[in-house]
This record gives sequence, C-alpha cells and structure tokens, in this order.
Amino acid sequence: MDDFQLRLVDIEKPKDLNFILGQTHFIKSVEDLYEAIVNSVPDAEFGIGFCEASGARKVRSTGNNKELQKLAETNAMNIGAGHSFIIFLKNCFPLHVLHNIKKVPEVCTIFCATANPTKVMIAETKNDGEPGRGILGVIDGFMPVGVENKEDIKWRKDFLRKIGYKQ
Repeated sequence: MDDFQLRLVDIEKPKDLNFILGQTHFIKSVEDLYEAIVNSVPDAEFGIGFCEASGARKVRSTGNNKELQKLAETNAMNIGAGHSFIIFLKNCFPLHVLHNIKKVPEVCTIFCATANPTKVMIAETKNDGEPGRGILGVIDGFMPVGVENKEDIKWRKDFLRKIGYKQ
C-alpha cells in the first residue's frame, strides 16, 4: 500500500461569498460549467478553477469576473486535487445554478455549496513517483448547538418567505 498524508486546506474567500466545490472528469468541463451558470442566471458573476489531472496538469480557469476567476485559480492550486473544480459566485446563490451544474455530463460529485468557512480534507500520495491528491470530504461551517424550537421554526419559515423561496 502506498504511503499517504492527510491535509486540511482552507478555502480562501471573503466572508459571505458563496462557492461550489466538486469533481469532474474532463478538460471541457471548464467551458460546460461556464455555460451551465450563464444558462441558469444570465447576470451571475463567477469564476471557475479546474485542476487538470493528467497531460499538462494545469489549473484551467474561466469566468466573467476577473477577481472571482483569480480567487478560483488560487483555491484550485491550493486544493490541487485532480479533476476538482471550484466556482465562486456573486449575484446568485448556489441554489440557482446547482441543478444545471449537476446536469453537466462530466460532473461526478458536488462536495459542497456554501458561504461558510470551509476546510477541504485532502489525501496526498505518489502515483508512479508523482504526487497526486484527492478530496476526501469537506468541513462546512460549524457544529450544531441544539435542536430548533418553536421560535426557531417560525424564524426559519418567515425568513424563507421574506427572501422569496417559499409562498
């Protein structure tokens, strides 16, 4: 069995910025993810970073917001896991684009979609003497502090209606 190391990688981002972290399997995913987002929310601003797992092994990126694209490139390099992608979003929430992203034929897994502080659990090993990384999972936000009570339920229901997600 190969030796491996476990690492935690922090997602670097502004506090309230939403992102989606997933895994795909092909270089054309960068363009397909772009199309999935603009077809879902035409005025969304976003940046995408994708870690190519073979060939040139580059971080491929695109987006319509240079700041978010640079943020995606930086985080993709930090994660460094083959065929992983990260998308940072403005002017929309992951909820608005996730359905179309999941329908991209190359997308294998969505690890998280959140604005919470997030750590990515990485396993690192050597493949034929070359380093390789894979995402084992994520730590999204914080632990619960209790079970909601009647006031919490009322707040949740009122909030969802206030922001237009429920009638």
